[in-house]
Amino acid sequence: MEIEKLIIRQAGASDKTILYDMICRLENMVMDVKGFDFAFNINIKNTNIAYFIAALGGKPVGMVSCHIQPLLHHAALVSEIQEMYVEPEYRSKQVGKALMVHVTNFAKSKGAIQMEVTSRNVREQAHRFYQREGFEKSHVKLVRYFKNDS
Repeated sequence: MEIEKLIIRQAGASDKTILYDMICRLENMVMDVKGFDFAFNINIKNTNIAYFIAALGGKPVGMVSCHIQPLLHHAALVSEIQEMYVEPEYRSKQVGKALMVHVTNFAKSKGAIQMEVTSRNVREQAHRFYQREGFEKSHVKLVRYFKNDS
């Protein structure tokens, strides 16, 4: 693969199906289409949220999202990767690294002071990737699932 031919572009409304398919593969499940559409249609209009698609020869091979928000406890803008996915056959071929460079430059250009990412405990390969890209394990994320409430 020739990484120099990789094109990374900001996704638009017409890219909904591409992103839906990649998120389904990321989560290893068929996502609820109505719920996905609801979130996508709101997020794609939000100037503090951006989706980027990596393509080789016009074929989408990866994606990353970036959410930027002002946080009181930082007294600044903080960026966060919510989703990142690279097609299995393109992993370990610098696609993820290229997406990371792109999304980092985007976040810095918007004035973010840092970037955060959360990854499930079982995704150890992803953790190693993020650490190679300069992320540090510094927090514990706790989740309360409302479906468990009675």
